[in-house]
Amino acid sequence: MSQVVEKPTARPVTPLGILAKQLETILQTLDKMSADELQANLNQAWLLAAGLDPYLEECTTRESPALAALAQKTAQEAWNQRFHEGATVRELEQEMLSGHVEGQTLKMFTHMIKAKKVLEVGMFTGYSALAIAEALPSDGELVACEVDPYTAEFAQAAFRESPHGGKIRVEVGPALSTLQKLADAGQSFDFVFIDADKREYVKYFQTLLETDLLVPGGFICVDNTLLQGQVYLPEENRTPNGEAIAQFNQVVAADSRVEQVLLPLRDGLTIIRRLP
Repeated sequence: MSQVVEKPTARPVTPLGILAKQLETILQTLDKMSADELQANLNQAWLLAAGLDPYLEECTTRESPALAALAQKTAQEAWNQRFHEGATVRELEQEMLSGHVEGQTLKMFTHMIKAKKVLEVGMFTGYSALAIAEALPSDGELVACEVDPYTAEFAQAAFRESPHGGKIRVEVGPALSTLQKLADAGQSFDFVFIDADKREYVKYFQTLLETDLLVPGGFICVDNTLLQGQVYLPEENRTPNGEAIAQFNQVVAADSRVEQVLLPLRDGLTIIRRLP
């Protein structure tokens, strides 16, 4: 008679795994801890969690002066006021900026795959577009889709201050309409970055494949695919955007035309490769 051998439980080795284990231990022994012990354990967990993002920033190549200036300008903009004045078509916030680490990731990825034609779906103030453009060759091009005329002009003003801004062409209008226009014109791209309306993610993905906007062997990077953890929380804890991203992740995982990996970078970054 064969004996079932139980696999030993692996100890957590990632910062998030260790943090989860620490919090689990606190919950299990809470009634046995003194106030000082509880404070010490919570402080240790807080240090582990709070130190991660600053450390990633510290160990990542510094952003260019043009990107730093754009990030600062975005942070200083009165976005809530602009919306109430009617200047923007939707409510915006500085946190929508991709930021230093993700920007450098996209830039590095552009170098790695030697991308020459890039499509961005959702530009905001142009940080990610400019980061990618910095990695494009002199004859490379990035087409950025942006629905908001105010942010489009905001971004273009920043592009004019960068030696790489001339590689970026901005298309203002609803992203799906722009995608169809590009497809009708016979355009194709070897790299696409999606960071737009979360409820349209599935349509963006399907359009890119069905119209051949994404070349066989091409890549898509999709932002916010963890959406603040909502995608793996119970459904009742999800916002409409959280539910939309959870559905998108399932659609991609079930699609035999692609292979993908979801990275816990910032708010989740999924890298998708269209199979040849």
